[in-house]
Amino acid sequence: MPIYHLMGEVPRKRHTVFRRPDGGLYAEELMGHEGFVGTSSLLYHIHPPTTVKSARKLRDVALVADEETSLRHRHFLTSRARKGGSPTMDRMPLLFNSDIAMFYVEPDETDAHCYRNSQADEVVYVVEGQGTLESVFGDLPYRPGDYVVVHRNITHRWKLEPAHGPTKLLVMESRGHVRWPKRYRNEFGQLLEGAPFSERDIRRPVSLAPRDERGDFPVYVKQYDAINELILDHHPFDVVGWDGYFYPWIFNIHDFEPIVGRIHQPPPVHQTFQGDGFVICSFCPRPYDFDPNAVPAPYNHSNVDSDEVLFYASSEFMSRKGIEYGSITHHPDGLPHGPHPGRAEASIGAKYTNELAVMMDSFKPLKVAKPAMAIEDPKYHQSWLDQQHAAFAPPTS
Repeated sequence: MPIYHLMGEVPRKRHTVFRRPDGGLYAEELMGHEGFVGTSSLLYHIHPPTTVKSARKLRDVALVADEETSLRHRHFLTSRARKGGSPTMDRMPLLFNSDIAMFYVEPDETDAHCYRNSQADEVVYVVEGQGTLESVFGDLPYRPGDYVVVHRNITHRWKLEPAHGPTKLLVMESRGHVRWPKRYRNEFGQLLEGAPFSERDIRRPVSLAPRDERGDFPVYVKQYDAINELILDHHPFDVVGWDGYFYPWIFNIHDFEPIVGRIHQPPPVHQTFQGDGFVICSFCPRPYDFDPNAVPAPYNHSNVDSDEVLFYASSEFMSRKGIEYGSITHHPDGLPHGPHPGRAEASIGAKYTNELAVMMDSFKPLKVAKPAMAIEDPKYHQSWLDQQHAAFAPPTS
């Protein structure tokens, strides 16, 4: 995240004496990726972040794939997913490979513990709900449509505000560092004038209130495909100041400025994030192609070296039928797909679309997690036949 940011109190020079009011030293912590050469931030703690009273493994969370069904296009209905629970501990796995994993959760409780994903960056799309992401870097309010980027190893907590309605989160875990697409940046890291968003659209932590509290404070750490509980002897949010380029941040999908043309533009114009082995794109309300003979609906295409996943953040999508708000479609590597029957013809002459969707394209094949089978529409792969798409039915054994 190439924007320098500073919050709270820090000394004039790095790695120099910086004392607490009682005369002791604040404890420095350098946090960043790629060792000492990637983006990083320097934090100043009241207490050393290393004071762990106990450690134990709570449970394994290795993902298990469905190996029983054939290669086919898939459709999952999140409206059938389990409701309630924790925003971190009750995420339903959907799709995964060694680079990226997708989860879904509709939590109804704020965690008593803090959470840290030490094996992946997270991009959390807020489908519904609002609240505050609390972290060692301060408070970061979130709202519907936000992509909340929480880099690896950041201790945080999702503070829900149920008075503003239910919370629904689409979670993408990236083994690599999530960043802006390279083609949107100049050699200095600044976003280009032709990029579909600018630095003004990025939201960063807004307040820092260090908590100097002693006691037993649980931090759940995801690492080595397990959830581990660490008990600290102090509250982890005891940072009095920090500066750098590594911290949680937010970009809202409604701040994406679509790139349109006279003739249909391919999906890369919708790219929003870049990761190792995948991209994330945003399909937003926009004018259609303006040539009189343009066909706005996408043409049939075969992703011969990538899987395409779409989360439908509204019930409208120009090329699909039989989907609903909250649907997720998975079009695997090598299988051609395109507009449903009649959708290409219907798009001709249309002026505008109100569609809203999040797309994740992975360059390694994705596996379907076993729990996702419970919410699958098993007849979706037949939906290109010129007949009414079958209604949702539970998978047969």
